[in-house]
Amino acid sequence: MANNDKPQRFSLSETRFMKFIGGKNLLFGLVMLILIGIAIFIFDKVSYIFQPFVIIFNTIAAPVILGLILFYLFNPIINLMERYRIPRLWGIIILYCVAVAVIALIVNLLIPVIGGQIKTFSHHVPRYVNKFNDIVDRVTSMSRGTGFSSFYSQIQDQLDKFAKKVPGMVSDYFDGFGTKVMSFAEAVVNVGVVLVTTPFVLFFFLKDGHHFKETAIKVVPPKFRQDFHEVIESMSLQVGSYIQGQMFVSLCIGVLLFIGYSIIGLDYSLVLACIAAVTSVVPYLGPTIAISPAIVMALITSPIMLLKLLIVWTLVQFFEGHFISPNVMGKTLKVHPLTIIFVLLCAGNLLGIVGVILAIPGYAVLKVLVMHLFDIFKRRYNRYYGQDSEPYEVSSEEWKDNPNNEVR
Repeated sequence: MANNDKPQRFSLSETRFMKFIGGKNLLFGLVMLILIGIAIFIFDKVSYIFQPFVIIFNTIAAPVILGLILFYLFNPIINLMERYRIPRLWGIIILYCVAVAVIALIVNLLIPVIGGQIKTFSHHVPRYVNKFNDIVDRVTSMSRGTGFSSFYSQIQDQLDKFAKKVPGMVSDYFDGFGTKVMSFAEAVVNVGVVLVTTPFVLFFFLKDGHHFKETAIKVVPPKFRQDFHEVIESMSLQVGSYIQGQMFVSLCIGVLLFIGYSIIGLDYSLVLACIAAVTSVVPYLGPTIAISPAIVMALITSPIMLLKLLIVWTLVQFFEGHFISPNVMGKTLKVHPLTIIFVLLCAGNLLGIVGVILAIPGYAVLKVLVMHLFDIFKRRYNRYYGQDSEPYEVSSEEWKDNPNNEVR
């Protein structure tokens, strides 16, 4: 490796700029990219050959992703047990026993309550529909002679047209009923397989996760092992902090909303709070989805209940935004809220609901990789141009590991 103390010598055929951007290595890299592009083009023409691999990937992707999420949630607990001299295997067994006990407790206590609330709601649906129609009639009578009257008539016309189309839509739906039943059965089987296999995947992740990382590092050429280790550690820290923090924030939101809904006397408070806790896993967009069913229920109940709901929701969002998230999430991701919204929208259009759930962890991984490449660029720039002008600022840790500003 070159040292800043030694003068840099450049031949006429290879200028300092060519050395900076890679020299002959750059030409080799461009040729490799062209060859890779040609290979991708050829493989795209014979993509049917890779169909078995696509099926294999789709089969193992769901339990692996779910296992990784649970790994980042439970691995700190296993590490804490190890600090108290509990063998890792026994720690995993204890964790599984506790998890089974908690699931059994939830099934015995919460599921009957939620089921009872859903059953009560189904019985009261006709009454809610009548109340909603009464509200619409009042609004219509109050808005007659204004622009809202024509707007309501347009909506009514559209609803009448839709009602006329419903029989045909139902008929078209039942034409392929057998195929739809088969598709639904396959989806249920796939979900069942994922739920059964995920605990086994999680067990081996918790037991041998560190071995996976060590094996991966040994596969990488020795020259790049330090960079690879830094990237893997940073990615793991970013993703783990986000998953643990977001799960805890969602739990807090669910608990606070349940308390608030119970205080104001909103019907089906437990179900609505559970919906809010689940949807709050998705930042920014999740709370908007979470409050929608609560608004409908409060609006059907009374205008006063709607006002109470808005007060409760405002208070919960205030506590979450000013106390819970700053202290739990911290500044780990350092992502602007507008960037998060754009990432969620793009991921949702590309991959649907799965993309929305995995968008922020995926962005965190990509950001770590890009920032590490930028750090390499800064060190390389300082090596070739740092003496001519003001060099890039690098952290003290980078200089400690690389005092001569060498490019690994």
